[in-house]
Amino acid sequence: MSIQRIDPASRYSEAVIVNGLVFCAGMVPDTDSNDITLQTQNVLSQVDALLARCQSSKDKLVDTTIYLTDFADYAAMNAVWEQWLSPGCAPARATVAAKLADPHWKIEIKITAAQ
Repeated sequence: MSIQRIDPASRYSEAVIVNGLVFCAGMVPDTDSNDITLQTQNVLSQVDALLARCQSSKDKLVDTTIYLTDFADYAAMNAVWEQWLSPGCAPARATVAAKLADPHWKIEIKITAAQ
């Protein structure tokens, strides 16, 4: 069994690939916008880019956890999420309320995908 670490740092790696699965670190917005729609789009764009680097794609998602700071944003986040997903490719998913490390972040997404 080989383990490949993508962009390892002292605390975490951006992704770890093992046994044909890609485990990605939680991804947060890198935008100054405070709008949940824009933050969700931004994070999903990052997901696309990281999965491509790992020879995977959103169509191979197997599990997702979405952390929201405010469930009032749930419908707007889901609208972006549903538009982003390919038909028939929805992963297992949980959405939870959480306090995130930066008060400007409204969302964090943690995914696992097949390679």
